[in-house]
Amino acid sequence: MSLRDNLEPIFNRLPAVSGPEGHVHFKSKLWWTLGILVLYFALANIPLFGLSKESIDLFESYRAFFAGASGSMMLLGIGPIVTASIVLQLLVGADVIKLNMSDPADQAFFQGAQKFMVLVMIVLETLPQIMGGYIQPDAGVASALGVGLGVVTFIIFLQICLGGVLILFMDEIISKWGIGSGVGLFIVAGVSQQIVTGIFNWKPDSAGLPIGLLPKWFYIVRNVGADYLFTGDGLMFMLISGGILALVSTVAIFLMVVFVESTRIEIPLAHSSVRGARGRFPVKLIYASVLPMILVRALQANLQMVGMLLYGRGVTFLGEYSGSNPINGIMYYIAPIHSPYDWVPSLVRETFTGYGAPVPAIWQIGLHVFADAFMLIVGGVIFALFWIETTGMGAKPTAKKIFDSGMQIPGFRRNVGSIEKVMQRYIPKVTIIGGAFIGLLTLVASLLGTIGGAGGTGLLLTVSIVYRLYEDIASEQMMEMHPMMRSFFGA
Repeated sequence: MSLRDNLEPIFNRLPAVSGPEGHVHFKSKLWWTLGILVLYFALANIPLFGLSKESIDLFESYRAFFAGASGSMMLLGIGPIVTASIVLQLLVGADVIKLNMSDPADQAFFQGAQKFMVLVMIVLETLPQIMGGYIQPDAGVASALGVGLGVVTFIIFLQICLGGVLILFMDEIISKWGIGSGVGLFIVAGVSQQIVTGIFNWKPDSAGLPIGLLPKWFYIVRNVGADYLFTGDGLMFMLISGGILALVSTVAIFLMVVFVESTRIEIPLAHSSVRGARGRFPVKLIYASVLPMILVRALQANLQMVGMLLYGRGVTFLGEYSGSNPINGIMYYIAPIHSPYDWVPSLVRETFTGYGAPVPAIWQIGLHVFADAFMLIVGGVIFALFWIETTGMGAKPTAKKIFDSGMQIPGFRRNVGSIEKVMQRYIPKVTIIGGAFIGLLTLVASLLGTIGGAGGTGLLLTVSIVYRLYEDIASEQMMEMHPMMRSFFGA
């Protein structure tokens, strides 16, 4: 028996959310989606029992697109799901695992393998944080319970794993019973919470200014003189510390993503047996969506976790850290950029002085920006190509879906091969252009920063996911109004 034959029975026995047997009404989908969203917020606000305040969150800088919450049952967020997807896409793309993603049997095997890999990643992302001393048990809780620290550590481990498993099945429920993607919904929830906090939070930051944009401006008007604000230093203060650049960046990213999402090539279609029945197949500029950006950032996050774990063990050849921030070595160069504090020389100097670490030279800062740009743009293209192949969005599976729906391209023979040739002209090229463009847009957004510290990547993902969620809702409503359209959409 082959390895696949041995693994397939295991994958088939994994617990799964049963899918609907028939059409799910739009209102039911909406209630399932809202219910899972409420459950996510509840779990994100349940603190881990027995966790010490001295614990360090390794993924603090990646919370915007890992959709988790520090110190809660959602500590891992969607990290294991995304990491499992990266591993499998790389294995399938490199033909280490030979799968034909247009074959339903291979698709089922891939989904089973992904779920199994997610369960493995939940453990692999939790254990290093505990064994590395980043997640620490509270001695007071251990004393109150009359048990050792090891018992409290094991309880924390179980809670984190439970949260990881719950978010896996919550994502599956959304995919089968709700609207859109659970992963996307959780990202939107987390980033939206950060943006709201970034607008209204009145608590002071390390510099003594309120965190929220509106309280900050109110504080500046009352306590900072106008003669200072109209000087060069004052304008820079308002631009960076006052949040004006973050506000402009946030609005610009929102408008740009909405524009890009509406940019598409439309391939005309006609029904083969119903005269006058016509339609169009849209190939969007961001055909693979912005989810490949999650994969790129998740890859960086996992590399940083390895670097931090090695540094915690005294191995410093990859770089040294201050908390969860790399300050030198290769890990500094491949760390993602989040705001102007990561690349404007005067702000970088301010940040590194706070760390008590040597300030990088100008060329080192430039190399850091170039490395992040390279990973975002090239990685965006690579993961976009992997994404469309593993999700059935490539030219061949798309052609088969169009053919099976009874549609054809006017002026071409009605067979799968003819449709595939037309799709092959557009889909791969648009995927490459879109992957590179979204990588560039993510870089610009990260360089400028955003409201609430959500990060350029997080905001970009949120706007795009919300736009596509709006399209999904519109599509669901249309199918409710016209039940005959369901066959075209593959139901």
